Amino acid sequence: MDPLGIEGAWVYTPRVHSDDRGSFAETFRAAEFAADLGYRLDVAQANCSVSRRGVIRGIHYADVPPGQAKYVTCVAGVILDVIVDLRTDSPSFGKWEAVQLDAATRRAVFLAEGLGHAFTALSDGATALYLCSTPYAPGREHGVHPLDPAIGIAWPADEGWEPVLSEKDAAAPTLEEALRSGRLPRYEDCAAYQDALRSARR
Repeated sequence: MDPLGIEGAWVYTPRVHSDDRGSFAETFRAAEFAADLGYRLDVAQANCSVSRRGVIRGIHYADVPPGQAKYVTCVAGVILDVIVDLRTDSPSFGKWEAVQLDAATRRAVFLAEGLGHAFTALSDGATALYLCSTPYAPGREHGVHPLDPAIGIAWPADEGWEPVLSEKDAAAPTLEEALRSGRLPRYEDCAAYQDALRSARR
């Protein structure tokens, strides 16, 4: 696991073994994950989404505690995966990181509790798989508008790429509106929760 520029965001690039039969890669190893982060990823739910080109899903986040950490990979097509720091008082609040995930490299990203997650499909039939630390709970799930200019995510500018959002994501508040509502996770709470996970492992 290699850290990204936002605390709690990591990228993993597996070794892909290829021959005339196809390819094989170990896309997740719990022991190595725990060695790098200091705690295990307890998987409570696994999601699979298939999107046509231009679809944007997110920016989604959950209340902390317990939040929802995610380990995301792409098994068909290509996606641009985006992590946004939504933790108030975080040194990198409002910053974002993007990593291209695709079926060839089998690269994956991990985002800790309190970070926002979004992605867009760069190809038709883009299939994302993500392991989640907690199950979906509608009352704890929230969103921020993915096209908010204050965040300024550099979504693709390719000819023919047009953003496609769900009604829910299109109606999501801006970062400033979410901040004023008091619903964004606090950096201090996220850090304390992750410290508790590390302590429980000892």
